[in-house]
Amino acid sequence: MDEEYDVVVLGTGLKECILSGLLSVDGLKVLHMDRNDYYGGESSSLNLNQLWKRFRSGDKPPENLGASRDYNVDMIPKFMMANGALVRILIHTDVTKYLNFKAVDGSFVYNKGKIHKVPANDVEALKSPLMGLFEKRRARKFFIYVQDYDENDPKSHEGLDLNKVKARDVISKYGLDDNTVDFIGHALALYLDENYLDEPALDFVKRMKLYAESLARFRGGSPYIYPLYGLGELPQAFARLSAVYGGTYMLCKPECKVEFDADGKAFGVTSEGETAKCKKVVCDPSYLPDKVKKIGKVARAICIMSHPIPNTNNSHSVQVILPQKQLKRKSDMYLFCCSYTHNVAPKGKYIAFVTTEAETDDPQTELKPGIDLLGPVDEIFFDTYDRYEPNNQHDVDNCFISTSYDATTHFETTVQDVINMYSKITGKTLDLSVDLSAASAATEEE
Repeated sequence: MDEEYDVVVLGTGLKECILSGLLSVDGLKVLHMDRNDYYGGESSSLNLNQLWKRFRSGDKPPENLGASRDYNVDMIPKFMMANGALVRILIHTDVTKYLNFKAVDGSFVYNKGKIHKVPANDVEALKSPLMGLFEKRRARKFFIYVQDYDENDPKSHEGLDLNKVKARDVISKYGLDDNTVDFIGHALALYLDENYLDEPALDFVKRMKLYAESLARFRGGSPYIYPLYGLGELPQAFARLSAVYGGTYMLCKPECKVEFDADGKAFGVTSEGETAKCKKVVCDPSYLPDKVKKIGKVARAICIMSHPIPNTNNSHSVQVILPQKQLKRKSDMYLFCCSYTHNVAPKGKYIAFVTTEAETDDPQTELKPGIDLLGPVDEIFFDTYDRYEPNNQHDVDNCFISTSYDATTHFETTVQDVINMYSKITGKTLDLSVDLSAASAATEEE
């Protein structure tokens, strides 16, 4: 360990493992350490015994739930957009060869007390019960505009410069009502709040196009894919990539103290009396708690069920977004469900999560609108965790700290943090212009 490295990475959460893989592929000498004896950190997947140990220490899981080893319960449950940035990173790094994916059955939105399929194009807009007849026509025109929009073809712009025109103004041009805007903005464009309405519309249109393109990729019921055996497979796959390119891994390394020189610059990491010298340190917030600030708290319920979520067309895997306005909240709520079809539970069992940004000190009451949509549950666990973001100056102290995982059940915000960190660490832009046909080859069709 008493060697010099370009980068020491602390913690084997998904973000840290992706960065470790990317930096190793770039030819940097990487040492990756974790105080735990397993990969994944906060984004690990637990079997039934581990789940009980974490939330109900001293008790044992009931036998009627099946074998512990048949469960892979994600601690940070998220789906991937089939055409999104994480899939592009997987292909860019060739990590797809270590993983198998399966399309997610359904993508739904909660509106006026009911669950509806998210319409993603002009044809689905005409069929959707979310809108009345005249609104469907307006929505159809808007979807056609989005589908036809090409940044490099002025004829498709219909006189709108989306680098200047606000999203709100594009929406008002098509006369869409607030109800329609609610599900388009939150369940299709996947915004976390309403701020996007007053920003240039280009990002809004790109996000909608990404959703539609992802939906078309596997011709399934949703734009999402998910790895067999759960998300715990992802950090391990990127760790394997890093090792192939010369990265060194050390688990069970206690303390992992970052060392700073007189100027406040990190120059190494000490564990068990040995110091690994380095130029830069990459880590999750738990390794440098004095260089991060708390920005929120996530509340979640983890549920084991014996049936799919009602009113989702019997989907074995599904995301349901409950936009904030529908619940009279400041934050959206998310339902995530996977099952034995993705090898995360024994046959006939489903794992469902309800997550949201906590707005009170009573997560059980706060999560009730989502839990009520699940139907009967066999077991339920409640949990909260604080969210942090770095408040250091990385160019001063050579420390690059990831932001905690948010409540969303998709990877778009997670990957954006990884891409931003990669640029800060290397000074380069990550090239994600790849042939997405490789993703199709790595994905099992329904």
